[in-house]
Amino acid sequence: MDLRHTMKGRRAMAAVAVSTGLLLTVSGCGGGDGGDKPKTGSSSSQSDKEGGDDAKQASPTASQNQVLAEVKGENGITLTVTSAKRDQGGFVTVEGTVTNNTDNAWVAADWRGDERELSKNGASIAGASLIDQKGKKKYLILRDTSGRCLCTQFTGGVSQGATTQWFAQFPAPPAATTAVDFQVGSMPPASIEISEG
Repeated sequence: MDLRHTMKGRRAMAAVAVSTGLLLTVSGCGGGDGGDKPKTGSSSSQSDKEGGDDAKQASPTASQNQVLAEVKGENGITLTVTSAKRDQGGFVTVEGTVTNNTDNAWVAADWRGDERELSKNGASIAGASLIDQKGKKKYLILRDTSGRCLCTQFTGGVSQGATTQWFAQFPAPPAATTAVDFQVGSMPPASIEISEG
């Protein structure tokens, strides 16, 4: 009886090995020319996401054509909002750039917010909010379970004369609300239109 069970076990292992080999062969043969094209596109988008120097320099120039609002304050800091999109997940993602026209590096100290939970967010845009004037509501930035904001953190600050991109996510106002004010720190409010994502 032991011999019979041993033989069944060996046959099962052999069948698994053959099946695995066939699956690997089929997946290795698939794709052809079409498989190479997405890799090329994804590697170029991957390098854009990793923030190559060319990508960083090209992005602000490209986004200047789509400026929703621009405000100046804090001794030479310029905040630009380039996008405000309502996503299906029930939130709004706001994106833009900040330019440091001051005489020193800028660390966004008063942009992180006053709430105790936000103190872990360091030099970030965590204190930003959306204000719905018609609905008389203020929407604070979204956070994860550890209190980290769903926003950009300006690690190391922004060098003098530099421009860097930022994003922030908020709960979505009602669908009928399309205009809000974006507010952060002591910057003047920036009136923006929300588009559907």
